[in-house]
Amino acid sequence: MKAEVQTLEAKASGEVALSEAIFGVEPRADILQRMVTYQLAKRQAGTHKTKQRGEITGTTKKFGRQKGGGGARHGNRKSNIFIGGGKAHGPVVRSHAIDLPKKVRALALKMALSSKAKDGLVVVDSLSLKDAKTKVLKGHFDKAGWNGKVLVIDGESVDEGFKKAAGNLPGVNVMPAMGANVYDILNHDTLVLTREAVEKLEARFNG
Repeated sequence: MKAEVQTLEAKASGEVALSEAIFGVEPRADILQRMVTYQLAKRQAGTHKTKQRGEITGTTKKFGRQKGGGGARHGNRKSNIFIGGGKAHGPVVRSHAIDLPKKVRALALKMALSSKAKDGLVVVDSLSLKDAKTKVLKGHFDKAGWNGKVLVIDGESVDEGFKKAAGNLPGVNVMPAMGANVYDILNHDTLVLTREAVEKLEARFNG
């Protein structure tokens, strides 16, 4: 399949061939949902922690009479029913990551790229700017009609001038091809790929 290539100034710059096996896959909501769940679960820190009964500093000496006190026969102040006691069934440090086969993860990324190829994919020649300023880049975006949230993916590394200029534009995120992922692609209205990014993504699957 072919895609038109343009410059950042929204001028035509030829065509690029997109692999049908990567950009022409029919998206499935269940696969994409599983991948997004996998990503969000993996990024959770899992560092929340409360002290349980065995981790509280305190005496275990019996603090009341066995009988005649008018209450229950407690023998430990560290019990969870007392102020300052341990937390019963509280959160512990753990990983929230879940398993997802590598082939399913690769298929989900292909589906995410394919969904943008149908609506929301733009291919540019490169990200090099003559005048790497936020105001200038904002003008290019407005001229090209890139509104809302825009994800820009470059090749091996992101052009430094473009990265600095885009840093103050709200809703615009940039990353190298190696960082392309399902959640970020689906979470943006427009996906902008450079020629080099297309090559890197195809090599990522073919390699």
